[in-house]
Amino acid sequence: QVQLVESGGGWVQPGGSLRLSCVASRMLFRFYGMGWYRQAPGKQRELVATITTTGTTAYTDSTKGRFTISRDNTKNTVYLQMNSLKPEDTAVYYCHAQGSDYWGQGTQVTVSS
Repeated sequence: QVQLVESGGGWVQPGGSLRLSCVASRMLFRFYGMGWYRQAPGKQRELVATITTTGTTAYTDSTKGRFTISRDNTKNTVYLQMNSLKPEDTAVYYCHAQGSDYWGQGTQVTVSS
């Protein structure tokens, strides 16, 4: 059974940084584009960033310039480096294998003073 396991979430003050990781197992990771999504309380899940199989990245306006998505196919892992965090970045962050039903369980990110 395919597994996507996120880690790296936590509490951070505004302006701080976190690095999320998502490790994939039992899937041909290198053949999937990957995405990070987030869901804040009372809101719909939204896209944060994506990376294709060849490493092309894309971001939403709210995260461009602050977040960086990357992948290491040798480790079956996709990362999300988050800098200059804001309180509105508070959410549960999920990784997703694009075009599939594969989602991680999520990791909580809380930005507050």
